[in-house]
Amino acid sequence: MARTSWRAMTKVLLSLPIVFLCASASSQVSSTSVVLLGTGVPYPDPAAAGSATAVVVGSRVFLFDAGAGVMRRVSAAKLPIDGPTALFITHLHSDHTIGYPDVILTTWVMGRVKPLEAYGPHGLQAMTDNILAAWKEDIDIRTNGLEHETANGYAVHVHEIGPGVVYDSGGVKITAIPVLHGSWKESYGYRIDTPDRSIVVSGDTRPSPALQAAATGVDVLIHEVHPEGGGRAGAPASPGWLRYQREFHTSDVELGRLATAANPKMLVLYHFGGKESVADRVVSTIQSQGYRGRILVGRDLDRF
Repeated sequence: MARTSWRAMTKVLLSLPIVFLCASASSQVSSTSVVLLGTGVPYPDPAAAGSATAVVVGSRVFLFDAGAGVMRRVSAAKLPIDGPTALFITHLHSDHTIGYPDVILTTWVMGRVKPLEAYGPHGLQAMTDNILAAWKEDIDIRTNGLEHETANGYAVHVHEIGPGVVYDSGGVKITAIPVLHGSWKESYGYRIDTPDRSIVVSGDTRPSPALQAAATGVDVLIHEVHPEGGGRAGAPASPGWLRYQREFHTSDVELGRLATAANPKMLVLYHFGGKESVADRVVSTIQSQGYRGRILVGRDLDRF
């Protein structure tokens, strides 16, 4: 009896480290991180891919926008190449969606078998249908030829959204925030609430009261910025370009005011419409408006 009891106790004691390790692993799985996959503007800068941001919650990846080079950056970041948990498009400008076919088709070729869950403004369904029509022959050959890709593995389940909560599952809630982006009828930022962090991704927008309200007190605000009075691709600013900037984007002065009012714990600058040489000036301008939190000038593959 005594020997049996000792063996039983030994089994219990040996199991304890495993229990502790599992608890530790569980806590790591629930942590949230952000990966900047693309921080650039339409100008084709080799160091800055098109707009794309990943929010990683445990094993789940939520992708926001799909700019040029998105799947190369996904691979470089060592994120799953067979598709995100869900994709969220801020608006249908080409520099935010030109990588959408890449996400659809490359994830299929890399093993995706379930429909891609894609959320975005009205018009996203038509864009998706046209992408699949454009690559119809490719899809046919990959499916029925020697590659034997999963039939219908390229499928996309499109959710054309409005303002409000658009995703709520497993402790992750994602809210679409209507923002002001020139003449676009629909453009959104997104607030992501996870078990341990709150994050706002602005998308493209001029100063937006709705976005400021949603970003108030969040852990991370990822916001576009264009230097006040800056021209296109470093050229002198014309009156027409300055008008475009005011209607479609947020200047460093305006972002400083917004960040001061919203007071996020961390402000990340992305979709940065300015050369690297003016980054310090942009940060100083933002701080001059009163913001005292941490500022990160985002670069591709930054992780925080």
